[in-house]
Amino acid sequence: MDKLTSAKRNATTYALAVAGVLFASICFGFVPYFSRGLTDQGLAPYAVAFYRYILAAIILLPALLMHHSKWREIVWGMVAGAVMGLGWVGYVTALETVPASTVGVLYMTYPVFTIIIAWALFGDQPTRRSLVAAGLIVIAAIIAGSPTSVPPDQIPTLLVSLAAPFGFGFGICVLVHRLSRIAPLARIASVSLGSVIGLAPLILSSEVGEVLPKGGNDWFLIVGIGLVTALIPQLIYTVCSPVIGATRTAVIGSIELPTMFAVGVLAFGEVITGAQAIACALVLGAIALTQSRVTRAVSTVISKEPER
Repeated sequence: MDKLTSAKRNATTYALAVAGVLFASICFGFVPYFSRGLTDQGLAPYAVAFYRYILAAIILLPALLMHHSKWREIVWGMVAGAVMGLGWVGYVTALETVPASTVGVLYMTYPVFTIIIAWALFGDQPTRRSLVAAGLIVIAAIIAGSPTSVPPDQIPTLLVSLAAPFGFGFGICVLVHRLSRIAPLARIASVSLGSVIGLAPLILSSEVGEVLPKGGNDWFLIVGIGLVTALIPQLIYTVCSPVIGATRTAVIGSIELPTMFAVGVLAFGEVITGAQAIACALVLGAIALTQSRVTRAVSTVISKEPER
């Protein structure tokens, strides 16, 4: 009877963890809604990126201070956060004019950058399966960003948006290879604080109208982008992803891309083209194929217990 009760409890815990990862991933997919809402009100893209990270940096700062003795790891986390934050500016900039579905496909190329950076900087040899998946993702990006899919004048903006998946890929590599010795919340805090510090010079050198919200609706969007797309889903990932494992987390987490597509259609009246649908299918297939750490979201890696 005890074994049966334990099995039921474990099944319930697993189901809740799956639901948590699914919910968190959908939250990540709502970034275009809040981002475009803020840039439409006149906020600069780097200000939007700043507001996304600052809430987590402030709330989780005590967790970082508790692990101050691990200052080398913390510095690595802050460097990764600065690269991610600055790269995210390209993502927000692209969302101002390019369909959210197209930008979403290009953002999901981060596993490709992860493979390249891990190989170049940390000697992490890619597997054959991960190379095949990377090839599928590259094909998806070419389809989504080709002149037949988007106007030629938007291609430079799309190229700039690749700074975001590059920064994300770098962040994953640092989290895997340098931050395993500090607690999960400290990892989130170090990355968030690094993003804030990296973006601070842009904020301080800007006009007031570019970085300060103009009304109550702007503040709603700012709180939303900080809570709904960053702090809350990151914390849920931290709790839930170890329960179901990295592989299932990556597969379930791929719902982020269809969520971006849905936001584009429902919030911005975008029409999904055949090319974008094919690109989405290729990306989802690649993520399901790999079943390896290179496709894990940063939050999945952060959630692992520190190595001793």
